Amino acid sequence: MAEPPGGNGAASPPAGLPREVREQLAELELELSEGDITQKGYEKKRAKLLAPYFPQTQGVDPGVQKESRNQTPAPSAAPAPSSSKYHRGRSGGARDERYRSDIHTEAVQAALAKHKEQKMALPMPTKRRSTFVQSPADACTPPENFSVPPDVTATTSTPASSARPSAIDLPPSGIVKGMHKSSNRSSLMDTADGVPVSSRVSTKIQQLLNTLKRPKRPPLKEFFVDDFEEIVEVPQPDPNQPKPEGRQMTPVKGEPLGVVCNWPPALEAALQRWGTTQAKCPCLTALDVTGKPVYTLTYGKLWSRSLKLAYTLLNKLGTKNEPVLKPGDRVALVYPNNDPVMFMVAFYGCLLAEVIPVPIEVPLTRKDAGGQQIGFLLGSCGIGLALTTEVCLKGLPKTQNGEIVQFKGWPRLKWVVTDSKYLSKSPKDWQPNISNAGTEPAYIEYKTSKEGSVMGVTVSRIAMLSHCQALSQACNYSEGETIVNVLDFKKDAGLWHSMLTSVMNKLHTISVPYSVMKTCPLSWVQRVHTHKAKVALVKCRDLHWAMMAHRDQRDVSLSSLRMLIVTDGANPWSVSSCDAFLSLFQSHGLKPEAICPCATSAEAMTVAIRRPGVPGAPLPGRAILSMNGLSYGVIRVNTEDKNSALTVQDVGHVMPGGMMCIVKPEGPQLCKTDEIGEICVSSRAGGMVYYGLTGVTKNTFEVIPVNSAGSPVGAVPFVRSGLMGFVGPGSLVFVVGKIDGMLIVSGRRHNADDIVATGLAVESIKTVYRGRIAVFSVTVFYDERIVVVAEQRPDASEEDSFQWMSRVLQAIDSIHQVGVYCLALVPANTLPKTPLGGIHISQTKQHFLEGSLHPCNILMCPHTCVTNLPKPRQKQPGVGPASVMVGNLVAGKRIAQAAGRDLGQIEENDLVRKHQFLSEILQWRAQATPEHMLFLLLNAKGAPVCTATCLQLHKRAERIASILYEKGHLNAGDNVVLLYPPGIELIAAFYGCLYAGCIPVTVRPPHAQNLTATLPTVRMIVDVSKAACILTSQILMRLLRSREAASAVDVKTWPTIIDTDDLPRKRLPQVYKPPTPEMLAYLDFSVSTTGMLTGVKMSHAAVSALCRAIKLQCELYSTRQIAICLDPYCGLGFALWCLCSVYSGHQSILIPPMELESNLFLWLSTVSQYKIRDTFCSYSVMDMCTKGLGNQVDVLKARGIHLSGVRTCVVVAEERPRVALTQSFSKLFKDIGLSTRAVSTTFGSRVNVAICLQGTSGPDPTTVYVDLKSLRHDRVRLVERGAPQSLLLSESGKILPGVKVIIVNPETKGPVGDSHLGEIWVNSPHTASGYYTIYDNETLQADHFNTRLSFGDAAQTLWARTGYLGFVRRTELTAASGERHDALYVVGALDETLELRGLRYHPIDIETSVSRTHRSIAECAVFTWTNLLVVVVELCGCEQEALDLVPLVTNVVLEEHYLIVGVVVVVDPGVIPINSRGEKQRMHLRDSFLADQLDPIYVAYNM
Repeated sequence: MAEPPGGNGAASPPAGLPREVREQLAELELELSEGDITQKGYEKKRAKLLAPYFPQTQGVDPGVQKESRNQTPAPSAAPAPSSSKYHRGRSGGARDERYRSDIHTEAVQAALAKHKEQKMALPMPTKRRSTFVQSPADACTPPENFSVPPDVTATTSTPASSARPSAIDLPPSGIVKGMHKSSNRSSLMDTADGVPVSSRVSTKIQQLLNTLKRPKRPPLKEFFVDDFEEIVEVPQPDPNQPKPEGRQMTPVKGEPLGVVCNWPPALEAALQRWGTTQAKCPCLTALDVTGKPVYTLTYGKLWSRSLKLAYTLLNKLGTKNEPVLKPGDRVALVYPNNDPVMFMVAFYGCLLAEVIPVPIEVPLTRKDAGGQQIGFLLGSCGIGLALTTEVCLKGLPKTQNGEIVQFKGWPRLKWVVTDSKYLSKSPKDWQPNISNAGTEPAYIEYKTSKEGSVMGVTVSRIAMLSHCQALSQACNYSEGETIVNVLDFKKDAGLWHSMLTSVMNKLHTISVPYSVMKTCPLSWVQRVHTHKAKVALVKCRDLHWAMMAHRDQRDVSLSSLRMLIVTDGANPWSVSSCDAFLSLFQSHGLKPEAICPCATSAEAMTVAIRRPGVPGAPLPGRAILSMNGLSYGVIRVNTEDKNSALTVQDVGHVMPGGMMCIVKPEGPQLCKTDEIGEICVSSRAGGMVYYGLTGVTKNTFEVIPVNSAGSPVGAVPFVRSGLMGFVGPGSLVFVVGKIDGMLIVSGRRHNADDIVATGLAVESIKTVYRGRIAVFSVTVFYDERIVVVAEQRPDASEEDSFQWMSRVLQAIDSIHQVGVYCLALVPANTLPKTPLGGIHISQTKQHFLEGSLHPCNILMCPHTCVTNLPKPRQKQPGVGPASVMVGNLVAGKRIAQAAGRDLGQIEENDLVRKHQFLSEILQWRAQATPEHMLFLLLNAKGAPVCTATCLQLHKRAERIASILYEKGHLNAGDNVVLLYPPGIELIAAFYGCLYAGCIPVTVRPPHAQNLTATLPTVRMIVDVSKAACILTSQILMRLLRSREAASAVDVKTWPTIIDTDDLPRKRLPQVYKPPTPEMLAYLDFSVSTTGMLTGVKMSHAAVSALCRAIKLQCELYSTRQIAICLDPYCGLGFALWCLCSVYSGHQSILIPPMELESNLFLWLSTVSQYKIRDTFCSYSVMDMCTKGLGNQVDVLKARGIHLSGVRTCVVVAEERPRVALTQSFSKLFKDIGLSTRAVSTTFGSRVNVAICLQGTSGPDPTTVYVDLKSLRHDRVRLVERGAPQSLLLSESGKILPGVKVIIVNPETKGPVGDSHLGEIWVNSPHTASGYYTIYDNETLQADHFNTRLSFGDAAQTLWARTGYLGFVRRTELTAASGERHDALYVVGALDETLELRGLRYHPIDIETSVSRTHRSIAECAVFTWTNLLVVVVELCGCEQEALDLVPLVTNVVLEEHYLIVGVVVVVDPGVIPINSRGEKQRMHLRDSFLADQLDPIYVAYNM
């Protein structure tokens, strides 16, 4: 018995339960599945019912019992020996402790503990061993010997060949069309088609189902909503959500900017003053790699070298009349982070020359992360010149001939080296022009936006000067102080303090580069100690590194520091870093009041900074805010749940001379006092514009705040800082996050940094690197979804990683009340980096969306996140068929029916009247036209290998009939299996059976290289058809009795096998004549795509009618030639190959499709060489030609292949026409003369093998676009080409003469109106006369073959149900009969459709979407298992791309089909079984998946 759905804790009950208990259990399950009872209630009641019958093991959680029984360990379960000892050395980003908070860690642990009580068993993904990240530990662990289940589905001949095998028909595990859907599928939950549920895959799916709780039944009113339009739910605001209640805020002013008499009129003037009067004073000290001072630049040197550079730039680069640079031009500054001296000289050189410096990072490779966007900035600034050092220039990537490579997206640059030796001394009379600071641009600072685009913030000279003044006042700088700077000196606070304000105040800066910090994390502390520095500029990262390394240095003192400026104080997580650093270094003299967090942004420059405190004064307070309140943008002191609190510290007061207000992120409305908004600043110190981007500039740099009534508050423009925060008591500024890190999910705001912090608080030491986590959102299905990507350590085991991932999901869910859509782990060091080693978020996001991130572990949780799906459709109690009919009449719509020409009116020659049977027609032809050639069989080279005239075929058939009498001792009416490769032998054996009165059954021969997969099908047909004898060739006869065959089937019980290679020349006493036309002529067996093996009975009357209809439709007569490249074993393919030529007398050129594998040109060159007008092929043949010859059209031309003579090229199929394939075939071969009108498709089904066939007369096939959404609701809505969610359908040829079709509602069996979707029913003289099954199931026979409409005029006619959905549409075209033409469109097989969320989906539509998402998806198939959608994709790229497909597949199915994918299975090419007609066998695939036989590369279970 299966594990009941939802029995996540309870183990399955013993088998021998009393009947009433079993019934009560069944009732409980029904209640649960309908949502009448909660999961908890279900489990309680169930446990109560079972208690008397179930021996409970003491003290063991029943869930654990069950786990250990069902779960076969994945092959990956060997714990890799930890190699952590190799990793203890310092690895750069591994200790990024920016987000470390003990309070938070406690909160997360508490939240996880709470979750543990609710115990969720998440299924772990299944992964093939080679997909693991190979770590050194893995590499030396021998793989365990676990036994692999025999692969029953391997459709390839050798494991090495990844090519798809020549199509194989695979029946299922013994399903025959006789026990029909109702009985066979009801037991699905128990056995999943014969596969016990305890197999590994099923247990995991079971776990998954248990974690996805069932929805409640909707209230009554929703039953009356018309379900035509699927409404995507807009998240309704929570009525209990907190709303701001304060008054409207008023702008807050900073202290006035003091007037200091000796402040210079411009920054350049300050440099001139110190350079000429205090030349010996140290200005900047650079360190070497070990952290030792290596060079000190004095103010005198800075002045003289900047002057030289300014002179050189203006006068020495071009000629006198054509200088390269003019004042106001922009130049790029490309200096490495360990060379502050050269940078400073270049920066001031540019200022003195009045050219505008644009500092950027040194490019490392041709395609750096974000490099293209930097190129865009350079281009938009019109930069043609880059300044750099000689060393740096040598290190740039070069081409083969030594030139600097062209960086992706960059303009062409001229590189200028600024080392002193290359500069010209300025003449005595040359002086730079130093004017008073005005609004002209001074420099441009680059800034990367959330989307990854790079913008240049232009800073004017007056803003640069005012900002230096404001900083000097706020930080109370005094001349000659020493400061230590660990920040990037090219931008932001590093530039403002260490390069600009320092010169204004004649400070001495010690610059500690990032590279030194990596090798010696304590170096900045040592510099402060050695130089008795008064101020240090750091980030939280530097605090952490110093704490980690502080054991190495006992005797450092930080008592000289009056300000420790923490520049990422705006990160809410900085507070814990500051606290931890203080508690450790207070004993080293660090004063608590020295810690000064500040907030900065490229646009507003310094937004706020905490002033150095007075010793002994109370320290500023903290705000403990509710995370839930924050997500609604409201400030609430956290009282309820301490797990979801955010503690933030202030970043001081507004800058001197500045003014601040808080506005809503989406508009200029001022916020209320208890509301979070974007901080805006107004002061002389701030950016002016984004260079060259006027539109974006207006929104950022020229904000006029408005009050609630919408009228402006004052006329002063404010600049948006990009920081979210509020002004607290005492005008202290608090920052809670950045706009760029804001994720808005279902109307609530979450801060990316907060989510990173929560992720890191989950104990992760063994799994991921601390500093390497990226959080961003992607828009999927009308909302933002959170994605978390982290770098996994090479020594992390699969279990650890999975454990960590599931705990991170739970922690984020608990603390932030938001679901994570996707959590991915990538191999160490593979995320795109920013120049300073952080993660390049926008590039990571781009990789994620393109499918080039290559994760090594992934967990998607669409079930928990996606809450805005439309409501599942409830089937309304059906409107009766009579009302539909009346409704159609009232609406003036005709009933959807169509018919081919009438057979009776078209009188034929005596042939039909005289000879009712095909066997008689062959005898008549053998006498009348003995030498007329009927068949010509070609080999792979295109040479005829076998031919048959009328007489030869007749003689051969006679001999086969006599051998059947003699050797087989058969009686009339016995069934004979014909087992032959495609050819003339098969045709002769067929007529031999007719001559002997036996009933032939054509069967595809087994594949010699793949007997295990193909022989059981043969055996099954032999058994099901009760064959008395098998006719075959000698080679195949040996194969049937071989040792290999014996391992696949029982070879001892074959019926009599007769080989027909050497026949005796005996005359047949007499040819058998059937007593009535209703007698059977042959049986047609085929495996349907749903895995049903079905045989249908074809009577002699039906055979003659079929041949006659095809003859009339295609105008076939004895002087015609047609070429057939099809498999001749069933359906219309068999009829064209074996029957039509004998009936109509035309010549058939036979091309076995398998010959195309060795010669792709065969079919087209034959058509060209024999000047064929009509040719028939299968989709697989057309697909092979399109893919294989698509780029060889010139070769075809060179070989003289022309298709201009082709009138019809017909694809024989039993499915919806593959428009994309037929159209691309037509387009490709148009160049060699193929008419676009030539290609068409046929439509047949099991009950009637030929319903439509284009033929020679009648209008061309028409196409329509229908709306996919409506199709799911069983409706047809025609839309225009290019409409979103539209599907192109093509008519399936023209209805054959004598055939009538009507479209019927499959449930009510009433006719539907024109352009309505329903089941296609057919009435025709060549309909099969019933199923041939082992169980003669009469009701099924009646239902499928002789069924009546429940209502209407046609209710007296007997119809056959095709099992296909489609619609009829009256067109404006004229049919051959002169009336308006009714087109039949086939949408798909009813058996194949998936019922999900109350809607009907056709697998092919989902597969088409999936195949488009990534170039490495070769083929795709979908099926459902217990309400879960399973998507199987074949990966034709490298295995590391396997996991990239999981989010892409999930996204596209959600976006385009409103469905959540339950399981994504990534397999090798060739795994999805495809039958001879080129159709996917999805049910077979599903059985293999559940039996764990696919050997998948990866199986992802979406939560």
